[in-house]
Amino acid sequence: MKCISLLLVFLFPLISFAQRQVKATQTDVLVISGGVGGTAAAIQSARLGAKTILVEPTTMLGGMLTAAGISCTDGNDQLPSGMWEEFRQALYKHYGRKRLNTGWVSNTNFEPKVGDSIFKAWAAKEKNLKVYYGYEFESVQKKGNKVIGATLRNKDNTEVLKIKAEVVIDGTELGDVFAAAGAGYDLGMDDPAVSGEKEAREKNDIIQDLTWAAVLKDYGAGSDKTIAKPDGYDAKKFYCTCTDAPCEKKPWNGDKMKMLNYGKLPRSPGAKQDKYMLNWPPFGNDIYLNVVEEKPEVRSMKYDSAKQHTLGFIYFMQTELGMKNISLADDELNGGMALIPYNREGRRVKGVVRMNINHIKNPYDYALYRTGISVGDYPVDHHHARYPGNVPEIEFPPIPAYTIPMGALIPETIDGLIVCEKGISVTNIVNGTTRLQPVVLLTGQAAGVISAMVAVLPRSKKTEVRQMGVRWVQEKLLKAKAYLLPFTDVKPDHPYWEQLQKIGVTGILRGTGKAEGWSNKMFFYPDSTIDVNELENNILDYLPTYQQQYDKLSDKSIHLTIGGAIKILQGIHQSISFSYSRYPVVVDELFRSGNFASIWSNIGLRDYQPERLIRRYEFCVILDSLLNPFMISRRSINSEGK
Repeated sequence: MKCISLLLVFLFPLISFAQRQVKATQTDVLVISGGVGGTAAAIQSARLGAKTILVEPTTMLGGMLTAAGISCTDGNDQLPSGMWEEFRQALYKHYGRKRLNTGWVSNTNFEPKVGDSIFKAWAAKEKNLKVYYGYEFESVQKKGNKVIGATLRNKDNTEVLKIKAEVVIDGTELGDVFAAAGAGYDLGMDDPAVSGEKEAREKNDIIQDLTWAAVLKDYGAGSDKTIAKPDGYDAKKFYCTCTDAPCEKKPWNGDKMKMLNYGKLPRSPGAKQDKYMLNWPPFGNDIYLNVVEEKPEVRSMKYDSAKQHTLGFIYFMQTELGMKNISLADDELNGGMALIPYNREGRRVKGVVRMNINHIKNPYDYALYRTGISVGDYPVDHHHARYPGNVPEIEFPPIPAYTIPMGALIPETIDGLIVCEKGISVTNIVNGTTRLQPVVLLTGQAAGVISAMVAVLPRSKKTEVRQMGVRWVQEKLLKAKAYLLPFTDVKPDHPYWEQLQKIGVTGILRGTGKAEGWSNKMFFYPDSTIDVNELENNILDYLPTYQQQYDKLSDKSIHLTIGGAIKILQGIHQSISFSYSRYPVVVDELFRSGNFASIWSNIGLRDYQPERLIRRYEFCVILDSLLNPFMISRRSINSEGK
């Protein structure tokens, strides 16, 4: 009987293929899959004027955050960047409060249906965006080495969409589009000789555990909502999940209510029952299941074991832990069960650049931070407890907050394609932090900017994705209040936030990274003074033609004064072209006249005293206003120079 079922799985597409109705259309940008990154990419692309189509297999938008049921977010609480902050503000408005840390795993918890409603409301506002639900990716359309569209089919394989596009964005959970397009990719752990990471151990195909999450509801004391005993139920799989559970070893160090409150969700206005996200790693509903390279039909069949595992955990909670009143939420997802699995890891594309852990640990030893488009602050976190074998022990180093380079979104050898989900070009170790929901949301927003800018260019100026200027993309992101670098202590409401971000990505003034538990930092210290030697070394790194201006014999202080800053500005002025300066005529005249007091005042700065120590934010403002070094650089997105 099992053989017949498998045969039908493979024959059904062939039988129905000849009967399929084909619809053809064209657009500027095609986003395949409305996960976290894909939804953000599609909305951002449409906002910038590109005709955009988003195709999503399920009935929900938001992927991990919604359809997968992982609505307790990880990281970026102190980085109110771009669309991530916009999403949080929408949550605050819905729940009528800004504190959403109802569950102790996260500072931002919400019901999946609320997240879905926010994304759908945003999508509905965009006249340039059309969303198709219930269509799965089938194949790419290529012309030579360039992706020019894709073919997608509905669930019962009776209807096909053939969509041509200027740019295609792969928003799939496992990297199905870039794999089908012929892009190189990695899957599993890395060889340290290839990744360049001392922390890596060996090349293998081990990926992280996945989770089929669920949303539970408290139906009240005395109620019995015990589900049917799932197929293959084995209580021992869930032993030691908390101190109230049976255990033959060492239990997780909290009781059943602490376990449940891990993912407690806020109540929507008027609701009277508590809900909980069930995504519990310690002997809970994590499961090892590597189906990345399987066909979609086979994946779907094998995913049933993950669903049964989660149902088994719920049954265990009800029967072994006495929680009969806690059961699947009847008003969330698919009767409380997620629509899709929470895949922590899939294929990772080989991009124009590959981000490894060294780029995060020591960002200023490399040039990639200058091409930053998305930020994160979560530590490296892998889930391997359910793997049925020995997993090489990997050292996860402490890291500061970090930025993702633009080149990590662009395949090394395939044109017309951008990657925006967990499959961006990072190593296995780095995936342990870049995979988190807020980071992927911001990566998707950046992908939307890149795609729109490429797609709407006039025919006479058409360019490939990899040739789009980093600075133009970064400027659009800044206008959307999206961080380029994760300066924790300078929020977008700072009057000079944009200038500090711009000077930050030049490296002329740099941040200080700190690893701090589950919320890492990078501080800019905007009100601090400036070390002269450090500053001039940084300028030389960015502008090799710069001639040092500071006379250490006549200038007694090693900290920069306003007068000393003027000298340094003059040196930068002499070493660059003014074709990108905002005030080319004014700047020339200014350096001849020496009337810096008036320009200082005109750009909004106060207390002009040449002998006073200049603050870091003041130097950023006057440097950006006069010389605009942000737009001078023509470094490529694959620059990794030390």
